[in-house]
Amino acid sequence: MPYAIRVNQTGGPEVMSWEEVEVDEPGPGQALIRQSAAGLNFIDVYHRTGLYPQPLPFTPGVEGAGTVEKVGEGVETVKPGDRVAYAGPIGGYSEQRIIDADRLVKLPDDMEFEQAAGMMLQGMTARMLLRAVFPVEKGDTILIHAAAGGVGLIMCQWANALGATVIGTVSSEEKAELASAHGCHHPIVYTKQDFATEVARITDGEKLPVVYDSVGRSTFLKSLDCLKPRGLMVSFGNASGAVDPFAPALLAQKGSLFLTRPTLFHYIGSRRELEQSAGELFDIVRSGKVKVEVNQRFALKDAAEAHRALESRKTAGSTILMV
Repeated sequence: MPYAIRVNQTGGPEVMSWEEVEVDEPGPGQALIRQSAAGLNFIDVYHRTGLYPQPLPFTPGVEGAGTVEKVGEGVETVKPGDRVAYAGPIGGYSEQRIIDADRLVKLPDDMEFEQAAGMMLQGMTARMLLRAVFPVEKGDTILIHAAAGGVGLIMCQWANALGATVIGTVSSEEKAELASAHGCHHPIVYTKQDFATEVARITDGEKLPVVYDSVGRSTFLKSLDCLKPRGLMVSFGNASGAVDPFAPALLAQKGSLFLTRPTLFHYIGSRRELEQSAGELFDIVRSGKVKVEVNQRFALKDAAEAHRALESRKTAGSTILMV
């Protein structure tokens, strides 16, 4: 029988266990895939800790790549032998899994499993943020928090390719160098500099039309101070904890600001949206304008170690779990 990481109770990384699991035959509309790699993302931590509750027990992981082994009745989008990848639903930390076939996208022949597993969720999230939530245009100046993270590095490159000026926050000089090498024009080491003050300086007091914030509690309020009147605050993660409740009047006081909390799965809900999003991602990666680099690799059975590295900010760029 295949193995998978299972979470039987919420908590720290130690609650993840390596267990034999039974995988059913694919039903109507489903596919059985043998995975080559799974991606590591902060949403996996939110599921493990219970911040985003899941029915127990469960297998974490929302991103992966592998080969179709079998398909159920009525499946026309993929066939056995196809190389595929996905972003959602949960269940990716496994050697084999059943998944709805319409959630799978075929990989280009020149794209490796490892690269795909490290880019589907993060890359389509970057595409959502830069092309759908706030369509970035040439001449825009934007702020990306966690600029040296998996999503951050993709966003820096993509925004740079669109002609934007990119300001990014990072936790160390090493990560500042990494972000700079990937299109971030103004890296700010937030442990040494006040990012709101630096944004005001860089923009000559004009401030920004949009801030992309995956950090959450520790950056949220100061991020609002980086926005020009009627600017958009895009809160899409909680790496430092959930944002504390606040009165909506605060948005008016700070310039009639807009706030959104987008989730990728609302932007790729239909097959057409999924194919468009994945297609744009594949195109820009294959063009060379965005490079997705897997900087950390762990064995799937060592998922707890990978979570510890992610939560302690010891990772940069994409991390994958090798099956």
